[in-house]
Amino acid sequence: MRNILITNDDGIEADGIARLAECAKAFGEVWVVAPKDQNSALSHSITLHRPLTFRPHSFPVQGVHAFSVDGTPADCVRVGSLSIMPKKPDAVFSGINYGYNIATDIQYSATAGAAFEGVFQGYPAIAFSENAGKCHEVTDRYLREIMEELLEEPFVPGEILNVNFPGCALSECRGIERDVAVSGIIYYEDHYEVLKSFPDGGAEVMVEGVHTPRTEEGTDYGAILSNHVAIGRVRNIG
Repeated sequence: MRNILITNDDGIEADGIARLAECAKAFGEVWVVAPKDQNSALSHSITLHRPLTFRPHSFPVQGVHAFSVDGTPADCVRVGSLSIMPKKPDAVFSGINYGYNIATDIQYSATAGAAFEGVFQGYPAIAFSENAGKCHEVTDRYLREIMEELLEEPFVPGEILNVNFPGCALSECRGIERDVAVSGIIYYEDHYEVLKSFPDGGAEVMVEGVHTPRTEEGTDYGAILSNHVAIGRVRNIG
């Protein structure tokens, strides 16, 4: 039986991690070790200059071991595999993230960062993400099938498997695109709104991103825009 470590960056209370754990139970013993709070866009950061605390956590999926950590998603993989689990994980799953992790956004993603920490520790790792919306029909249809397929993929040091599910209705999904490349297109065009200006010339600002969809065939971005599930390998981003 496999030992599967699951984390995320939306926090242990997020709907996506419960759905991922429920599906993963079919493939082994599941250990959920996830941040107690929201930790999006922290990439592969880890905590070095203060202690970390982990605690057992009530979890909505029966039959899994669950712990919350007051740290980053990458911290969770480290603490989970090195201090909580009695045996090293055979696989690390990160997600299901609320929002795509594709194109240039991957470099900011703590979902991907946690998966990369798994790879750095020597464990095969898969990042799962879906559209930040209410329709998850495609995820629910394909998650178990893809999980089963990718668990048999060979481990490649320095690489994670990255899966993104489109937010369309199942009837509009055009299937799976495998071996997609990471798009070089900027997913969000960012700018900063000035919230408050100070007399000394400083200011308080807030980032605002504008989605700028542009089709690019053969990439993760192109696959999602054409209503395909996107599966690809991503090399070390850090």
